[in-house]
Formats: sequence, C-alpha cells, structure tokens
Amino acid sequence: MDIKKLQTLVIDALEDVKGQDIAVFETSHLTSLFDRIAIVSGTSNRQTKALAASVRDKVKEAGGDIIGMEGEDTGEWVLVDLGDMIVHIMQAPIRAYYRLEEIWGDTPIKLGAAKRAPKKAGDDEPKKVSGHLAASKAKVEASPVIEKKTPAKKATTTAAKKAPAKKAASKAVGKTVKIAPTKTEAAAVKALKALPEKRVRTPRAAKPAADAAPAKTVIKRIKKVEE
Repeated sequence: MDIKKLQTLVIDALEDVKGQDIAVFETSHLTSLFDRIAIVSGTSNRQTKALAASVRDKVKEAGGDIIGMEGEDTGEWVLVDLGDMIVHIMQAPIRAYYRLEEIWGDTPIKLGAAKRAPKKAGDDEPKKVSGHLAASKAKVEASPVIEKKTPAKKATTTAAKKAPAKKAASKAVGKTVKIAPTKTEAAAVKALKALPEKRVRTPRAAKPAADAAPAKTVIKRIKKVEE
C-alpha cells in the first residue's frame, strides 16, 4: 500500500475515536525499518484499545497488512505495526515520560498534507490562460440587472424636523418666551423715530355769528347815601 494512503487511513481511524494530540513524523532518513511513525494520546485504557482497534479495522478494510499489535492487555501503551508505519497509542503520563517525539520527531508532517490524497495521472491541473488576451477570455453571459429602489427619505426627514419642535414646545409650557423682532420690524421702528414731530395747532375761538344779537350790558346804578 502507498505510504500516503496508509497514513491517511491511520489519521482517519484515530480521529474517528477522538484521539488527542495526533502527530505524524517521517523516519525514512533515520531508519530503514519503517517510513512513518504516528503518536496519539488516549484518556483511558478503554480509549487506547478502541483507537488501536479502529486503526486495525480501517487498514484491513483497505487491503493493508497488520504485522502485529502489542500492549492491548494493559492499555497504557498500545503499539500497532503496519510495516511501513508504526502507530504508538499512549496515555498522557506514559507519553510525557518516554518523549518519543524527541527521538523520532525531527521531521514532522502536517496533518493536512498527510491526509491529502495522491494525485491521479488524469487529474492534471488546467493550464492557466493569460488574462490580457481578448481571444482567450471566456464569454460571460449577460445577466439582467435588477435595480433596487431606495425607500423615500421624506418620512425620516419630516420626523427629524418635527422632533426638535416638540421638545421646544414642551419646554415653552409655563414660561414667557421673548421673541426678538425681525430686521424689517427693527428698521421700521427706527425710521418712525427719525421722523420730525408734528405740531399740534390749538383750536381758535369761534367767531360770533353776524345774525346774533349783541350782548346787553347791564349798568347798575348805585344810590348815593345822603349824609
């Protein structure tokens, strides 16, 4: 089996049982016995056994070989030998104590790259076409453009104008508000003050009518008292 396909199957099997801190390293430059090593943590004996069983079943279904399995009786450290790949399933304290990453972990493999399936012969990437050639550009079908009408803003503007007026009216209740005269009114008052004052004529005494009878003068005689 191809090593890339094998490591993809192993990672999928470990993720199915929720293995923790999965790490894959390349070891072909360190030993000729195997090309890959995988290390994963389990939270309990039951989970480590379940992780080992998941790897075994997945590889068997894909037609791979299981060379051997060790440590299933205790479940603290289960080793699955797949020939080209060795899987170490360990509980967290055991993994922290033995530190296999320091021995085999100088060339880590990212899980995304490890799970990427190898390309087939016919899956060649399409050639890129230069964008500056007009003949090479693909025709784009014209699609109808639907214009969205924006709602009228009259309602919002009138509401915005009325709002301060209401506040001013509410404040003016119970208070006398002095309104300053306009410029035209002030100019008219100033012009009136500048005009000269009119003299008021006193009415003349009425002339006696011609037909009226002359006033009688009464002369009283004073009697002399004899001495």
